[in-house]
Amino acid sequence: MIHRSHCGRALAFRLALAALATLAGCASSDAGGGDDGTINDGTGPCAMVPPPTGGKTYSGAYGQGVASPGYTYNLYSDGTGTDSITVFGADATFSATWANVGDFLARVGLGFNSTKTPDQIGTITATFQETKTGDTGGFTYIGLYGWSVNPLHEYYIVEDWYGGRPNPGTKMGTITVDGGQYDVYTHTQNNQPAITGGNQTFVQYFSVRQRARTCGVMSVSQHFAAWANMNMTLGNLEEARLLIEAGDNPGGSITFSVATVTVD
Repeated sequence: MIHRSHCGRALAFRLALAALATLAGCASSDAGGGDDGTINDGTGPCAMVPPPTGGKTYSGAYGQGVASPGYTYNLYSDGTGTDSITVFGADATFSATWANVGDFLARVGLGFNSTKTPDQIGTITATFQETKTGDTGGFTYIGLYGWSVNPLHEYYIVEDWYGGRPNPGTKMGTITVDGGQYDVYTHTQNNQPAITGGNQTFVQYFSVRQRARTCGVMSVSQHFAAWANMNMTLGNLEEARLLIEAGDNPGGSITFSVATVTVD
């Protein structure tokens, strides 16, 4: 919640492109760039795919429901500005738009029943590919998101953003996951909306990638394990969903053309 804080005709040409991809990594966002730990070789979540079409659109201050078999969506707004989420009915793919929002979250992924820890649930992995347009201003988080209870924590794995790189709290250290470096932060929310209903005081956990990327694999459970080594242990997991959050932001849009969250 609110914190006032994406091959040629001759073999030689293909080989040259592959070498360049190895050096450069996956496509980065307009807000950052460079190594992201993923080779953009035209395969996996970084392979070019057509944008999803159709779908069902929802808007308003709050909504939740089935996005596709096995996946659910959640929409939250503080009531400022306008917003919408469109779910396409294939995996966790979705798009979102917003304008002049105070705090807006759109997310699709897995919901849990808050009775098991991450270790008890299994190995959680996500894949994504997103494209975005819009304005800088305020703060934005693009990545994976969720909550735990007992203890109550809100968590983010931030892969991309608009404008400047987020600096959401007190830095606890730096970790390496999926070939990229993430700075780890905590931040205490005082009397703020919580997944349990009403307002609560709780600590947020963040992994923020040092160089943004717009596609790749997220080894979610590796982040959880690294946090635990920093005495940042999640409780019983309530959700793990791909997310766009925008706060105090003039407007934008984003489409997740590749989006999965799986448990092994």
